[in-house]
Amino acid sequence: MGATAKQANFVIPEDILDDLRKHVARRQQSRFVADALRKELKRLRLETALEESFGAWQDKDHPELAEGAEKFVRKIRKSSRLAGNQ
Repeated sequence: MGATAKQANFVIPEDILDDLRKHVARRQQSRFVADALRKELKRLRLETALEESFGAWQDKDHPELAEGAEKFVRKIRKSSRLAGNQ
């Protein structure tokens, strides 16, 4: 787990507890739950970051992409190939 471990008590649906006990060895259950919580918390943090940054991109701030990202990328690649040939 890496960090200092502390005991926590949670109430979870019986069917989830039954599945946990059925599929995860007793000595691995705390790690399994901690890993699942860590993954879900990471997902929630990313979701929050996306929601908070919504609207940050403004087309007016990126006129180089007015004709589309594909055309812009091709132009950059072409110029870098030409620069490499010198």
